[in-house]
Amino acid sequence: MAVDQARESVEKGGFPAGAILVKNNEIVAKGLSLGFILNDPTNHAESVSIREACNKLKTTNLEGATLYGSLQPCLMCFSAAVWAGITRIVYACHKTEDMVKKGYYEGNTDIVEINKNNNRQIQIDYLPDFEEEIINLVKSWENK
Repeated sequence: MAVDQARESVEKGGFPAGAILVKNNEIVAKGLSLGFILNDPTNHAESVSIREACNKLKTTNLEGATLYGSLQPCLMCFSAAVWAGITRIVYACHKTEDMVKKGYYEGNTDIVEINKNNNRQIQIDYLPDFEEEIINLVKSWENK
């Protein structure tokens, strides 16, 4: 579903990243990456879904929630997940050196290493089943 969100983001003129947030086995929020359109550098799919979930549930505590992303979260979105108390992050595609060079990420920051030093660690899982599909989506977005 996060991959579907990434496709929808592209269809709406956004960056090819999508996210969903699940709590108690229910989809609580979805996110697209429309920051370029909205002139909002914080409008990443993950942060949008976190914001939407907090508003919907009327809380800032998303403990027990899982954030699913089409791409590995950037440092900003990872930090938002930490502050929201998200328990688990699952993503489908690692950031690549090429993505970093093109400015799609803040740099080569390793959220797994940062996570090890946090007061509360988030379970971070990489699910590569859709990585090729996401990389192809990013490339087709770049070619538009």
